[in-house]
Amino acid sequence: MSIVSIIVAILIFSFIIIFHELGHFSMAKAFDVRVNEFTLGLGPTIFSVQGKETKFCLNLLPFGGSCVMEGEDEESDDERAFNKKPLWQKFIIVFAGPLFNFILAFLLSLIFIGAMGYDKPMVEDVMEGYPAEEAGLQSGDEILSLNGFHIHFYNEVTVYTFFHTGQALNVEYERDGKVYNTTITPKYNEESGRYLLGIQGNTTRVKGNALTVVKYSFYEIRYQIYVTLQSLKMLFTGQLGVQDMSGPVGIVKTIGDSYTEASNYGVLITVMQMISIAILLTANLGVMNLIPFPALDGGRLVIFLIEGVTRRKIDERVEGGINFVGFALLMMLMVVVMISDISKLF
Repeated sequence: MSIVSIIVAILIFSFIIIFHELGHFSMAKAFDVRVNEFTLGLGPTIFSVQGKETKFCLNLLPFGGSCVMEGEDEESDDERAFNKKPLWQKFIIVFAGPLFNFILAFLLSLIFIGAMGYDKPMVEDVMEGYPAEEAGLQSGDEILSLNGFHIHFYNEVTVYTFFHTGQALNVEYERDGKVYNTTITPKYNEESGRYLLGIQGNTTRVKGNALTVVKYSFYEIRYQIYVTLQSLKMLFTGQLGVQDMSGPVGIVKTIGDSYTEASNYGVLITVMQMISIAILLTANLGVMNLIPFPALDGGRLVIFLIEGVTRRKIDERVEGGINFVGFALLMMLMVVVMISDISKLF
């Protein structure tokens, strides 16, 4: 990787983190919560600016960030403290971080699909000797759904097949304005090491009007959320391991490699490739932060829901202890993943 590609990767990663923290920050300000510090990065502070009441900091390691509110993790008598606010306001402030990730994913999708279009799930060709040919699929057919899962992009066909390895698929497709159904069981391909339906997708991207761009931008977010959730499912069921995960080092390398490769095809392709990766990362960060695990936004939201149902506030020392343990476990996982990422570099 070149220095330029590493800088681009760090800038993209940092922008996504800032946008996430901006969600917390903007809602805190909307509900008149005092924000003491807005930070990008971890570790020691290398640069800071004191605002009217908020200190803006840039830390040494460009991974992670924080929006530190008065009374967020400790008792405070300040009337503008986070712990003094109604439960519903605290819920919105915490939820706003992941929400802003999805908003960013949507805005970037508008740009990407508006400029590049989308890959319509059309069959370009059928592979000889594979189940799709035996089922009667032909060039020009449009895949509508797999096992009831609606398909909008050709990539969804590939991804759905991957996450349902070897399963029989009820394929709904359209030909000449008529809808047909057939059942196809993917066949294992030794060369690719994957189960294949035996179809090749149309590589021509389709561009639509403004309404189509908006609609398919929502479909893009749905696709990214689906991929993230299914990947997490495989991780928890043991189908994927820590070695399959990527931390900050791995992400920076992936972005850097993509930048280097895309730069051979001109400025537009390079920019679009970086936007595509940013869509994946910000949607992924939004989903990951909603996992109901201590120290994550999702864990805090669960606590708020429990307090709302029971009408009793959880002792702050207990909550603080839970979050501390959760944070420690996350840091341990980050170290393990980072070591794995570094080992892959050599």
